[in-house]
Amino acid sequence: MKKGILTLLIGTSIVIGARTDLIAAQIASSSTAPMEVREIGSRLELFVDDWLIDRLEGTQLKLHEPQPAGVVLRLDHPWEGGFSGYFTVIKDDDRYRLYYRGLATAGRDGSTNECTAYAESRDGIAWTKPDLGLFELFGTRSNNVVLAHAAPFSHNFSPLLDTRPGIPAAEKFKALAGTAHSGLVAFASGDGLRWRKLRDAPVLKQGAFDSQNVAFWSDAENCYVAYFRTWTGGDFRGYRTISRSTSTNFLDWSAPVEMAFGDTPREHLYTSQTHPYFRAPHLYLATPMRFLPGRKALTDEQAVALGVNPGYTSDCADAVFMSSRGGHRYTRTFMEAFIRPGPDLGNWASRAGMTALGVVPTGPTEMSLYKQAHYAQRDAHIIRYTLRTDGFASVNAPYRGGELLTKPLKFTGRELVINFATSAAGSVKVELQDASGNALPGFTLADAREQIGDDIARVVRWQSGADVSRLAGEAVRLRFVMKDADLYSLRFEP
Repeated sequence: MKKGILTLLIGTSIVIGARTDLIAAQIASSSTAPMEVREIGSRLELFVDDWLIDRLEGTQLKLHEPQPAGVVLRLDHPWEGGFSGYFTVIKDDDRYRLYYRGLATAGRDGSTNECTAYAESRDGIAWTKPDLGLFELFGTRSNNVVLAHAAPFSHNFSPLLDTRPGIPAAEKFKALAGTAHSGLVAFASGDGLRWRKLRDAPVLKQGAFDSQNVAFWSDAENCYVAYFRTWTGGDFRGYRTISRSTSTNFLDWSAPVEMAFGDTPREHLYTSQTHPYFRAPHLYLATPMRFLPGRKALTDEQAVALGVNPGYTSDCADAVFMSSRGGHRYTRTFMEAFIRPGPDLGNWASRAGMTALGVVPTGPTEMSLYKQAHYAQRDAHIIRYTLRTDGFASVNAPYRGGELLTKPLKFTGRELVINFATSAAGSVKVELQDASGNALPGFTLADAREQIGDDIARVVRWQSGADVSRLAGEAVRLRFVMKDADLYSLRFEP
């Protein structure tokens, strides 16, 4: 009897100890078919999609929730108010710029009551509204307005910092603005404050444009790209959705193509907020407002107590997260909300889930995004939210452990650097394999040094050190064996 129990215990121990090797063998055997090699060079890659992933075993992609960090701006000037919206945040060297529509009362899109207001910051945390003196509103030039008396363009004026190489200083900033009636008109500015039309005629005519229409220069695609509001049924029918056009000069644009979202259910996406991630500009991030018309969360009594405009009590909204690697396709890895309305009842009013365009760095290990709060209410304001650097999503391993195997990739560089976090009991170990899944000598799991802690840029090491340069240019796979850990991003550095 004792001998049988001992044999059983020994056998169980062997099975548990061999679990990792068994999983590795299964992964290797399932990955023998030819697969496209990902060329990443020394580029940062985030785990917001499955582009780099061959197989997850006991792990999963996890969306992380931005954390509220307080009110940064109150929309309390007479030319601002509860219907201010379509915010754009730009980091311009050591200055942060914030642009938005100012509007105190609801009205027709593109009305003469709309203006474009401006705020700035040195750290992205404390914001001021400079007295610019450019336009007279409400009997004074003492205001923070950069565009006024220019209907319909203040309805959705959305600037960008033009990063195209060789761009003239007088066109450092550009913008698109307009409605279905006017089309989208192109603007330019040298200082981000004084704006002029690049031409009177619209540059884009095919679209509804009844939202924030955004654009940027893409180094990855070597062109300007614009994302703007269209409707799936045309003529304001069906679902609010997003279409895309491209241009080489910001004036002549391709015919719009409606974006695809993979095998996901249709939803009203009120904005797109698509922009290149500042640490990996080949990867476009989007934080659209998901709008649910007719989905009423507030009671009539709650809406009255909050002072919500009566026309904005019967819908609700939140923010979601998407990504794109160019072309006419978004990846919706996560259907769950990125930012929920939360316990503040004022954010359950219609259109109160709108994030600003732009995620910006606000510290060595922190980035910020901004969201409108209390839309259609007297106390409308903007809240800052924070995430760890690269921390939109991760490959997450539970306490029981799991693995990630990448597709074959080619890199340049000398060291593998990861952005990761573990619990005190957790860990990450990395094995390098050839394209067929065979562990490479010197870089096997047995050679790998255990990584524990919480680090934006941890150099991965094996018993022989961190130098992987002899494998540069070869097709390799990365096998991550993880326990109670998150892996956010990786890159190979010199």
